[in-house]
Amino acid sequence: MFSLDRKDLQLLGLIALVALFAPFILNPFPGDSPLALFNAGYPDLMQRFAIYGIFAIGFNILFGLTGYLSFGHAAFLGVGSYSAVWMFKLLSMNILPALILAIVVSGLFALAIGFISLRRSGIYFSILTLAFAQMSYNLAYSVLTPITNGETGLQLTLSDPRILDAANTTGSLPVTTLFGLDMNATGVLNLGGWSFQFNAGYYFCAIALICAFYIALRIFRSPFGMMLRAVKTNQNRLNYTGVNSRPYMLTAFVISGMYAGLAGGLLAATDPLVGPDRMQWTASGEVILMTILGGAGTMLGPVLGAGVIKYFENIFSKINDNVLDAWFNFLPDGVADVVIWILHLFVGKGWQLTLGAIFMLVVIFLPGGLMEGFNRLLGTRRGGDEGGGVRRRISTPAE
Repeated sequence: MFSLDRKDLQLLGLIALVALFAPFILNPFPGDSPLALFNAGYPDLMQRFAIYGIFAIGFNILFGLTGYLSFGHAAFLGVGSYSAVWMFKLLSMNILPALILAIVVSGLFALAIGFISLRRSGIYFSILTLAFAQMSYNLAYSVLTPITNGETGLQLTLSDPRILDAANTTGSLPVTTLFGLDMNATGVLNLGGWSFQFNAGYYFCAIALICAFYIALRIFRSPFGMMLRAVKTNQNRLNYTGVNSRPYMLTAFVISGMYAGLAGGLLAATDPLVGPDRMQWTASGEVILMTILGGAGTMLGPVLGAGVIKYFENIFSKINDNVLDAWFNFLPDGVADVVIWILHLFVGKGWQLTLGAIFMLVVIFLPGGLMEGFNRLLGTRRGGDEGGGVRRRISTPAE
């Protein structure tokens, strides 16, 4: 089925189940519970889980398979977003034409950058991609303001032509749609103390994530994917055999850029406002962290890493002193003050310190990322020689 073996079908099925049932999985606590703050089952955050999962999957095709580290992938994310918003302004609020344009333009942009950058390898390749990303950021910020609207950001206006849409007589900005289905449409299911939200925009992003994961699976298992792993293993030896690896590398770079463009287009589809900050080097660093944290070269790792980072960014950043005070008000005043002062450093504005500590621990004790930890647990639970065999089998870069 789908030309995948049993194990790959299980991986695809797992991703599909988690994506489709995310409103339930991410809302484990009732709304009136003190722990409800840790729920993540609301549309905006679920959309970002799916979108940045796509971004990380695409980056993993380049970095995980070939070992080439790009510091400039945010450029493709931003180009995809700008392309999608321009399609919303000029043609239609239907998201499909916008996503197609975002993928195509990002792919062409990746072709141009990859053709130059791949003339070098190692740190020189990384620096070249970083340089192109920063040039793109500065162009969007100041030089190309008629196209990007500079630091204010490109956004919809009532005067936009939208030649395929009916005249807007509501006096308010239109919303993105899928053949008439409002991407902001949200249904709510109340069960006891739980409230589950089902958002059209999220489910479209989830379907895109499932499709992106399936395509990545096919790439990983294909002869093309094996050639990319050969590049990572020993590119010089491959070149000595008479095989020219550059076309394979350029193809992987373009595919990875198209994934980033799709993610950028989806960001614009869920929120049609894009600024140059989406192309900054920090955004490129974020996708690198996602991939390494989850497990570079694995299939589930980048999606898991994207989820962990976006969860910390959106949930832990909301825990302020008032929340901590409510949690620990049962303690004596002096003890509560000390506990709150310590935890204050790791939540709220200090959430990145917590993420940094986790990343440091993962790099030290789990060099293969969080997926290595799961593989070790799986091997331990199976025990003995059988567990060791499982560990060796599932820790290969292809998986």
